[in-house]
Amino acid sequence: MKIKRFFAKDMRTALKEVKDELGVDAVIMSNKKLANGVEIVAAVDYDKAAPKAAAQPQAAPAPVRNQQQPAHNFVKPEPQRAQPEPQAAVADSLQALLERQSPRPRSPELASMFSQSGIDTSEHYQEPAQPRTTNMFAREDEAPKRVQTQADSLGFDDLDRDFDDLDAPVAPRPQAQNKETAEMSAMRDEMNAIRQLLEHQVSGLMQQDMARRDPTRACMIDRLIGMGIDKDVAEQMACFIPDDVSRQQGWKALLQMVEDQMQTTNNEILRQGGVYALVGPTGVGKTTTVAKLAALGAQKYGADKVALITTDTYRIGAYEQLATYGRIIGCGVKQVKDANELAEVLYHLRNKRLVLIDTAGMSQRDLRLTEQLNTLMRNQRVDIRSYLVLSATAQINVLQETVRHFKKVQLSGCIFTKLDESLSLGEIISIAIQNRLPIGYLTNGQRVPEDIRVANAEKLVKKAEQLYLKRAKAQHSRHQAVAPSTVGMYD
Repeated sequence: MKIKRFFAKDMRTALKEVKDELGVDAVIMSNKKLANGVEIVAAVDYDKAAPKAAAQPQAAPAPVRNQQQPAHNFVKPEPQRAQPEPQAAVADSLQALLERQSPRPRSPELASMFSQSGIDTSEHYQEPAQPRTTNMFAREDEAPKRVQTQADSLGFDDLDRDFDDLDAPVAPRPQAQNKETAEMSAMRDEMNAIRQLLEHQVSGLMQQDMARRDPTRACMIDRLIGMGIDKDVAEQMACFIPDDVSRQQGWKALLQMVEDQMQTTNNEILRQGGVYALVGPTGVGKTTTVAKLAALGAQKYGADKVALITTDTYRIGAYEQLATYGRIIGCGVKQVKDANELAEVLYHLRNKRLVLIDTAGMSQRDLRLTEQLNTLMRNQRVDIRSYLVLSATAQINVLQETVRHFKKVQLSGCIFTKLDESLSLGEIISIAIQNRLPIGYLTNGQRVPEDIRVANAEKLVKKAEQLYLKRAKAQHSRHQAVAPSTVGMYD
């Protein structure tokens, strides 16, 4: 047996050198990847019986070795690898290796290389649909499964993988998507925490810088925020204050600017009359506000010129409560269930000077809200103007969300209730300014019809400042549990 070591830049060149040097009957003993190429250790047995054994077809049954047969009829296997069957020697030949590894030539140079060596590539090429041929240029996930042969036990699977690695196709192999690990998640959370900390620090530094450069404007911004005005609104308005004014003059100018940004409806409901629907979330006082407006309308137009309608079929006792107010005021009360019935009732009440519609109180996230708003929008014969009723005690984020959801209908204005229960009024002022929502009326109690006022921007801003001063005085006196005393609407 002749054993020789070959070095080449790639596997194809190495196999060609093995074939040229040792012939097609050479056996690959080992292969190794180096920094500058590959190394192959090949051997060839000069025993004349070995070529005969290699020339036998694979389909022929393997001879059974017994004591009468000479030992030189069999090729000596590699001592390092297991041989399940004697037929593995057939696959050890270089020609069998080329049959498995050489698909259809991809270039004229490759085809000429095989033709010069005396190997007919046309005999080994088959269409891709045939399971025998494996395309070494195909991606790993697209290649068909190889048929398990005896050569696999001799280590040719490793040779195939090395061959594919060295002669990889131009297109890169797809990389598996990396799943988010716990370490990555923790790192992301830590990065977010650091970012929030930096934003907080930068914001604080900017405020300190502004307080150092322009203490008057910084003080006025703090006072507006203390009144409950949104920070963005306060900073935008403070930018328009001249630099050469005193603190007192600047504060007056700032309050005047807040008043100018607010819009009011100038008592539209009672002044013009018509059909008005009060919409809003549950518990804000829509029914009581309807009763107050109806009582004032009866005083102006007469009880026979005022009518009440309720669309609330969800709350128990909703119609009875409004009917009680109607009997006290002396006006008629109707209940409707859908848009068609509402249109019919409005047609019968077309001669009334003032028609007020009390809608069902629903959360802004209630799916039934869309159905109720569609009931108002589908009425084409009568112009129904909608007023959004909001509580002054609600959080500013809740107020913003409510306005956003109820804007599905065209809002003519808004009514703020429960001012007597609120400790600051800057929140409702910010909502009106940011959403360009005119304020119609303000309520500060349960009495009908005494506790309702026509909205006035100047008086509302003064009331907001008054509540701020009372709260600041209470904090200064260290009475933590003392709330500002309730005052009249425009006292």
